[in-house]
Amino acid sequence: MRAGKTVSVEATSPKKKKNNNNDKKKKKQNQTEKKDDQNLLKKTTESANSVQTENDASLKIQELEQQQQNTTQELAATDSDSDSDYQVFSEDEVSEDYESLRESEDGESESSGDEVHGSDDDVNNDNDDGHEDQSDGSESHQGIEESDSSEDEVAPRNTIGDVPLEWYKDEKHIGYDISGKKITKKERQDKLASFLASVDDSKNWRKIYDEYNDEDVELTKEETKIIRRLLKGKAPHADFDPYADYVDWFKYEDSLHPLSNAPEPKRRFIPSKWESKKVLRYVRAIRKGLIKFDEPKEEEPRFYLMWGDDSSTAEKANRLSYIPAPKSKLPGHEESYNPSLEYIPTQEELNSYQLMYDEDRPKFIPKRFTSFRSIPSYENAVKESFERCMDLYLCPRVRKKRINIDPETLKPKLPSRKDLKPYPATCYLEYKGHKGAVMSISTEASGQWIASGSTDGTVRIWEVESGRCLRVWEIGEPVHCVAWNPSPELPVLAASAGQDVVLLNTGFGNEEDQKRVGELLQVETHTASDDSDNMASIVSWLQDDKLGGIRLRHFKTVTSVDWHRRGDYLSTVMPADILFSVHLIFIVFVYSFLSMDHVFHPTRSIFFVSTKKTIRVYDLLKQKLIKKLETGLREVSSIAIHPAGDNVIVGSREGKLCWFDMDLSSKPYRILKCHPKDITNVAFHRSYPLFASCSDDGTAYVFHGMVYSDLNQNPLIVPLEILRGHTSSNGRGVMDCKFHPRQPWLFTAGADSTIKLFCH
Repeated sequence: MRAGKTVSVEATSPKKKKNNNNDKKKKKQNQTEKKDDQNLLKKTTESANSVQTENDASLKIQELEQQQQNTTQELAATDSDSDSDYQVFSEDEVSEDYESLRESEDGESESSGDEVHGSDDDVNNDNDDGHEDQSDGSESHQGIEESDSSEDEVAPRNTIGDVPLEWYKDEKHIGYDISGKKITKKERQDKLASFLASVDDSKNWRKIYDEYNDEDVELTKEETKIIRRLLKGKAPHADFDPYADYVDWFKYEDSLHPLSNAPEPKRRFIPSKWESKKVLRYVRAIRKGLIKFDEPKEEEPRFYLMWGDDSSTAEKANRLSYIPAPKSKLPGHEESYNPSLEYIPTQEELNSYQLMYDEDRPKFIPKRFTSFRSIPSYENAVKESFERCMDLYLCPRVRKKRINIDPETLKPKLPSRKDLKPYPATCYLEYKGHKGAVMSISTEASGQWIASGSTDGTVRIWEVESGRCLRVWEIGEPVHCVAWNPSPELPVLAASAGQDVVLLNTGFGNEEDQKRVGELLQVETHTASDDSDNMASIVSWLQDDKLGGIRLRHFKTVTSVDWHRRGDYLSTVMPADILFSVHLIFIVFVYSFLSMDHVFHPTRSIFFVSTKKTIRVYDLLKQKLIKKLETGLREVSSIAIHPAGDNVIVGSREGKLCWFDMDLSSKPYRILKCHPKDITNVAFHRSYPLFASCSDDGTAYVFHGMVYSDLNQNPLIVPLEILRGHTSSNGRGVMDCKFHPRQPWLFTAGADSTIKLFCH
């Protein structure tokens, strides 16, 4: 086999003559090697024909042909790169290859005839001639080193390229090899096993895990040396000289002419007009203030006067600043012992001093003495010195830095009230007729009628626009609450008085509606059962022919009544720890706890009940508690639900109003301290973003409460107006407030037996 290892030779001189000589020697050497290979191939083929076993001869010929192809390819590569790279075959390695080949051929010749021996001798002679040629060509090369070209580097086993390895985290393989097969992951050792293996392996500190190919790579000594040199900040190769001598390729000796004989240009002697224009631009920019220079920093003095003026040094020194003590006025001509005559007051001036106040009277009256010895001692010397010492001792002279903040800037920025119109602002109409305090009011679904209940035992129906009283029912007991059925097809009014809840026929609607109401307000007699007995113990249904309705008699006083949005359910509250939900066809649900107020959800089958300090939310279909709102108040008085159903406002006996966002938390979103006394009722408008609260202080507050469909935006609460007009009676003010179902109007019922309508 004619093969040699590729090596690189560095040129010892930059001159071109030596490079040309080396190229010529390489070409001669390559030509002699080609001739030797051809002669060797001819002789080996002749010797192979004389061998008895044809199989051994054919194998030998194939091996020689393959070796010849390899050598020709290597020689072609060296010939193409001979102009730029200095590469030759090593003399020792070539001789070793020929010696191994000769020994193998000698072994075969022992079993063959004499012809084979003759051919082997010829081959050895040719090899010796080749060695002599190579030795002649290699004498001119020195400092042979191994090549570090990229052709000798091993290609990576994984061929995924720049694909992140995180994509193969959950897979059983880490990539694909050059043939497209999956490279399976190696089994991971636990930390204890890997630690024990690293302790036993002395070369473990040289191993590096290659995540790309999933294998451990052991560094060689040369690579560790290179890494150490890089860590020290040195060049990777030790033979590299970073401070090599500079080679000056240009010779200045015997130079008759300069590099350029061109005359000096005129622009080198005349000021540049473009530079002057640029300077003018900068000057104008500085004058206009477009370019600002950094102000020089004032260096703080290292020393300061210990007994100097505090006012000058306190601002500069980084220490506590003190207010200087007040200094007495320097004496002038008046304080002289022998002043001129114009400073001495006359007798009339002295008399006028006596008529002045002590504050306006001069502190010192000049006098004249003939000599310094005749000056008496100062009368108030001890007193003034004592006062002076007391001022210095007691006067706090530390300068405190106070932050001057405008209180207006701390207020939240709210939209203008003009942009939030319409909202009720002025009293438009009064409804008078009750003789006692109006406890409750309720508006009809169309907004044309309004019902009211009073402590005088009457229930009245008013026309909203005119203020006429259309109908009056004498209940006989103080009416606590009235509630109009929200269904326009059932004009039924519910009123609570004492232990009874009276369902009244208002007489509105067409004939079909009146016929339906007449059938509904008839108590049917049915057979007794266990359920009916339990219901009778809770509530009894009685026909009231006098009022033309039905009485629902409870065993305790009923304080509140509320209708379902469809008008088919009715709920009542008694202060006996029991709350009823009654269907018009005699279905009763009982919830036992201390209830203060209650209300149905406007869109879903959810029921809100307020206890003394919490709001309980029940699902009527499942009949179980689904949420509990913590108010943190002393006592809850009333609740109201937003028309969308996701926000709740709660009034309390301490004058606080809480806004709950059902989707946000079970804690209040906002707590408004608006009324000084108890809040009696709160209400939402059905279509406008308004809500109101009334209190015993005789006022009603109107707020703008905008709820956004975007869940990331909090509700906007803005106070709009304070409505006054009711007078307090027996410590009670406004008892109830309700919004008009269609207009931005507010009805208020007061303890002064009047009902007021506030319009925009």
